[in-house]
Amino acid sequence: MFPSNILRHITPVSSEGVTLLNCLKCSSRQYCQKQLKKLSVRDALSSEALGSNIRIQGWVRSVRSQKEHLFLHVNDGTCLQPLQVVASSDLQDRGLTFGSAIDVTGSLEKSPSKKQNVELHARHIEVTGACDPIEFPFKIKERHLMEYTRQFPHLRCRTNTFSALLRVRSQATSAIQSFFKDNGFIQIHTPVITSNDCEGAGDLFQVEPARRDKQQQQQEEEEGNPHFFSVPTYLTVSGQLHLEVMAGAFPAVYTFGPTFRAENSQSRRHLAEFYMVEAEIAFTESLEDVMRVMENLFKASTEHVLTHCAEDVELFHKYVTPGHRGQVDLMLSRKFNVISYTEAIDILNRSSQTFTFPTEWGCDLQTEHEKYLVKHCGNVPVFVTDYPYDLKPFYARDNQDRPQHTAAAVDLLVPGVGELCGGSLREERLDLLRSRLAQAGLEDTYKWYLQLREFGSVPHGGFGMGFERYLQCILGVDNIKDVIPFPRFSHSCLL
Repeated sequence: MFPSNILRHITPVSSEGVTLLNCLKCSSRQYCQKQLKKLSVRDALSSEALGSNIRIQGWVRSVRSQKEHLFLHVNDGTCLQPLQVVASSDLQDRGLTFGSAIDVTGSLEKSPSKKQNVELHARHIEVTGACDPIEFPFKIKERHLMEYTRQFPHLRCRTNTFSALLRVRSQATSAIQSFFKDNGFIQIHTPVITSNDCEGAGDLFQVEPARRDKQQQQQEEEEGNPHFFSVPTYLTVSGQLHLEVMAGAFPAVYTFGPTFRAENSQSRRHLAEFYMVEAEIAFTESLEDVMRVMENLFKASTEHVLTHCAEDVELFHKYVTPGHRGQVDLMLSRKFNVISYTEAIDILNRSSQTFTFPTEWGCDLQTEHEKYLVKHCGNVPVFVTDYPYDLKPFYARDNQDRPQHTAAAVDLLVPGVGELCGGSLREERLDLLRSRLAQAGLEDTYKWYLQLREFGSVPHGGFGMGFERYLQCILGVDNIKDVIPFPRFSHSCLL
């Protein structure tokens, strides 16, 4: 390759010479462009590009000015650790403030400091987005509480804690998808709009057009059907029933998406919109099969997150919930406990602790009961099986074990959270299912569901896991609103 000063002294004497000169100039420009690598902060910190001319784009996390040098910490969200930028004081700019967005070019060099392996020696710094540090709600040397950052859902991703949470959330999503793929599950995109009330609780968001022209509204009234879809429709509370459809054609299926509950609650445990991981397994008559998938999913996903997000997880275990790593390691190293609902009630009734809610057989377990049971079992997750039949939805399989009369249902309880997963074997016996639906007055509504049992039905079961509760469990975050990017709950829908 010819340097540019040599190119200037080449005098073409023919058309072939002109062509040669143009080719050399073009090659020189491409060579220079290739020498300037655009890297993420994470890749730059890996030290693999030492000595290279690179370009970094990100946000300023700190600024320190000296007489001859300027020191910046720059982060672009790809990792927790910032990259130190060292520049001549000549490159100082009034716009270089905490929170400002910058574009930096320079050479990546080994750092003389023990605090970082590499640093970027800047030749050019451009402020691409100014930030007033006085008006910016997050301050450079303050550690803001989650309750404070929650007020700024449009800005809290700029904080170390929440950016770490989002990276963990992303890796956990990948881990869950990988687990199901590796175990032969088919992913199903279940609908967000549905005419089914899967849980039967009635806490639904109904879906109708926001605006309809007068002619359309008048026509619908004349036809006696005011609904856009001709039937009442809702935002889904679960994809389970749709997965049951697919379990009639595949041995194992799952879905992972948003679900909605219109619960009038602002507690630290509830959201109106949250994500659910749901799976359905065909050809199983064993609740143990369902429990095995739950436990393996939890452990495989958590081990993946601990491996691929070590720094981010450590931030939570060190500063948000000190000592929580020991709890996570305990959950991974021990086999999950299994007790029946009847045994759980006996444990609660023998306890010296006073509970707010009753602990009689037939009562649903409340959060205070769930947390006590986990503690009683050594702070290791515990499966509670065989709940009273009347506590469970119509699809739960009847154990036919009168006089107690239980259903083949299971909940997974975990430390600090309580219920993480809920599942059951599904009632595949047509006569029993039809009788249960008739008692509830739902036989016509779920005629299609009965037909699933008429045409090639097989014993099957499944479960659902709350994704946000899972993140709370492994990170030790107390409030569910702090593990989702944009929390929606009663009387609050910011952005």
